[in-house]
Amino acid sequence: MKLSLLGTGTSQGIPVIACTCDICRSVDFRDQRLRSSLLVEHKDTTLLVDTGPDFRQQMLTHRVDSLDAVLYTHEHKDHTAGLDDIRSFNFKQKKDMPLYGRPSVLNQLQRDYAYMFSENKYPGVASVVLYEIKNEPFTIGDIDVLPIEVMHHQLPVYGYRFGDMAYVTDAKTIAPAEKTKLHNLDVLIINALQRKPHISHLTLDEALNLIEELKPDKAYITHIGHYLGLHRTVQEELPQNVFLAYDGLILKA
Repeated sequence: MKLSLLGTGTSQGIPVIACTCDICRSVDFRDQRLRSSLLVEHKDTTLLVDTGPDFRQQMLTHRVDSLDAVLYTHEHKDHTAGLDDIRSFNFKQKKDMPLYGRPSVLNQLQRDYAYMFSENKYPGVASVVLYEIKNEPFTIGDIDVLPIEVMHHQLPVYGYRFGDMAYVTDAKTIAPAEKTKLHNLDVLIINALQRKPHISHLTLDEALNLIEELKPDKAYITHIGHYLGLHRTVQEELPQNVFLAYDGLILKA
């Protein structure tokens, strides 16, 4: 199993373009974060988690030339707004793109991209097929997927476990029954927006406490807000088995 973090950032807390703070001026590529997204590859299957606003750039940067399906965590625009660019894969692969998500996500996509689902579609419009998922295991090609329901304030969001690796973004709380799905992990990828308390995202301290509770072999912080700090300084604060993720990081298990 190979997991590639295509984006580790978030729309939360992004400053204006003219900002001259240390983060914006950093020449360390690890501080230049696109919106969060994950590529999962196993045997003959390539699966993408979320199509955020940076979807097209991420596909070009990482030379993703084939894609079997898209799996959504939730319906917020920083995780869905790039869907229209899926048409390039339609043209190349000559087939509809399967989209997997909970009913609320699929309903939102049908509203936001109504032209994709029209009976009389405009020529060249992206072509997709929707698959509703529940909080139970399922399989996409060669990849077994276990959903983990977390709460993004009052919005249910799915994290996902792939074998001994798990990806959880936009979480604030996780019910005990769902935490059991995150035991015995080689790798846990978990969100931590910032240091200050936030209504719908884990803070760095909250994420570290959760990592200590779950005890994965290694953990990686993603969905990183602008004001968390520079990569090199934050990394110095973290336990030996916890790492600040960055765009382009590849993990294997």
